[in-house]
Amino acid sequence: MITLTQGGKAHLEFDDAKRAVAHLKVLYNDAVQFLSDQFMAAMTDGPPKGRIRAYYPEIRFTTTSYSRVDTRLSFGHVPNPGTYATTVTRPDLFESYLVQQIGLLIANHDQTVEIGYSDTPMPVHFAVANDTSITVPQQGAASFSMRDVFDVPDLSNTNDDIVNGVYEPVNGIAPLAPFTAQRIDYSLARLTHYTATQPHHFQNHVLFTNYQFYVSEFEAYARAQLDDPESGYTSFVSTGDAEITKGDQVLPDSPKTPQMPTYHLKRADGGGITLVNIGVGPSNAKTATDHIAVLRPHAWLMVGHCAGLRNSQALGDFVLAHGYLREDHVLDNDLPPWVPIPALAEIQIALETAVAQVTKLEGYELKRIMRTGTVATHDDRNWELRDQRGPVQRLSQSRAVALDMESATIAANGYRFRVPYGTLLCVSDKPLHGELKLPGMASDFYKEQVARHLMIGIRAMEHLRDMPLERIHSRKLRAFDETAFL
Repeated sequence: MITLTQGGKAHLEFDDAKRAVAHLKVLYNDAVQFLSDQFMAAMTDGPPKGRIRAYYPEIRFTTTSYSRVDTRLSFGHVPNPGTYATTVTRPDLFESYLVQQIGLLIANHDQTVEIGYSDTPMPVHFAVANDTSITVPQQGAASFSMRDVFDVPDLSNTNDDIVNGVYEPVNGIAPLAPFTAQRIDYSLARLTHYTATQPHHFQNHVLFTNYQFYVSEFEAYARAQLDDPESGYTSFVSTGDAEITKGDQVLPDSPKTPQMPTYHLKRADGGGITLVNIGVGPSNAKTATDHIAVLRPHAWLMVGHCAGLRNSQALGDFVLAHGYLREDHVLDNDLPPWVPIPALAEIQIALETAVAQVTKLEGYELKRIMRTGTVATHDDRNWELRDQRGPVQRLSQSRAVALDMESATIAANGYRFRVPYGTLLCVSDKPLHGELKLPGMASDFYKEQVARHLMIGIRAMEHLRDMPLERIHSRKLRAFDETAFL
């Protein structure tokens, strides 16, 4: 059997996060290069006589102390004495994140971390994923059985057991991070497929919308920012990884429209803004957030359209969600509906502040155009066509002020994945009060409201960007027995 393991070498200890990550890069790149070379040789010369295997590198941390740490921090420390570990992929992509998280662990416990190879095989599909010249053939397309020679993705460690709180430690080793390397690699591949942009373009602040109208406004804003040398933004990326650095540059047409068109207004430090058009429905909302979560964004917000449920609302009014009625059902198996999804103070303040800045209204006057309250998310787009006694009664009992098909899903997945979340919706129709979304009304509404709504979302994200990370990541999002890494 041909193998790439630790080569008989013990894990190395590091008391410096940057050096630890540099070693992770060496181990990962060696494993990837080995698998890529062996795969190309097998495709050219035929299969080898034995199995070819490489392993993910890992971070391991052991402590025997209940060292007291700053209890205001929701991350950066382990809860109890013991051994903790996590496998690592793409240390180049996650370099800043890894340096930060490892550095906090070293500083808070005054102990070293260990870096070496894990015992988790690296699937060949993920090893060659970043080389566009290499394609792994479908099962049966090669002259030999891939599974007999190379490791393929394994669902036993490509899951959400850690974030769902059902993970059982193996050999007494507890998880150090919320996702395994295979789970991350799987999502990175899915992100490229669904968004038609590479994962390294994603920024730390993500806006979700359910209408394409926001995309044109986002591009216009991005072009203006690129022409402003003081903005701090460096480039704008469209589908197909088309990238411009000046406002007057032409973006080529994408050969095909992906399922979730995604656009990135980038900053050198990753502190820019990504806009994802998830389309309509909770399934898309779950799919997008399932995969973006592995990038560990600092915040995500929903800025979409909704049905206003109160007669006192007008088309174009805003709704700031303080609670959610979850009737989307797509997360019921991962996060039961009885789990409350709390509002996060830092996000709420950022959104309300942004509304006031953009609309020039403050205090009691702000209530003229914005309601706070419960947002109901439903999995039936034509819910209003059903017997009104059931849905309307539940909506009234929940005190809901708006209804859509995505917001509660995005918030619930933010809660599940420990990603700060928020929702600011814009009323586009009032079906319970005879104001339906008709073509003429919609055109006028979109023209007047989209730019302002999007700008509020951008301003909120810029406000959050200026806050210390430890303030944004609320302790409300952390469980009893939590991973040290965000």
